[in-house]
Amino acid sequence: DRNLHDSGTTFTCISLFVSDVRRKIFWRKIMGNQRKKICFAASSGGHLEELSRLSELVEQDDFVFTEKSEFATIGWCKKIVYVPQINRKELLFIFKFIWLFFVAFYVLCKERPGVIVSTGALATYPICVLGKLFGVKIIYIESFARVDHASLTGKLLYRIADVFIVQWKEMLKIYPDAVYGGGIF
Repeated sequence: DRNLHDSGTTFTCISLFVSDVRRKIFWRKIMGNQRKKICFAASSGGHLEELSRLSELVEQDDFVFTEKSEFATIGWCKKIVYVPQINRKELLFIFKFIWLFFVAFYVLCKERPGVIVSTGALATYPICVLGKLFGVKIIYIESFARVDHASLTGKLLYRIADVFIVQWKEMLKIYPDAVYGGGIF
């Protein structure tokens, strides 16, 4: 049973998963004995705000992968990788989206995270997909705003995420193999 108790929180769920993954022998055999980085990936705005609620998990080598925004100030992580904002309704969307795959590839090769924790949206899809191909563990948290219908990024990442967390019980009907983690707020 992958559901947590009602009193469980998303923070507790991720914390338990990350701790569990880090201490398992399997993890050490594949990743080595040294602690691996966590990539916290989110688009700007509400997605980044949700991710900031996990700031207690951030350690020295971890980093944030997010869109550049004039409003975003990130005080909870020292290393930040900014990518251009992306909107699928823009005329040059497909070119920007392809460019994000190149940027994500470069970041993954340079930083070598062991886990990617993402709250979406579309700007984080390339790093999650390529991360999966690199053998990185993917934890996806469906948006708190999604109470009864799936997000596009959630639909795309549901099958590849190692742990898929929903914040509302109703979402378990849409994502039956998800983990109910409660609200992140």
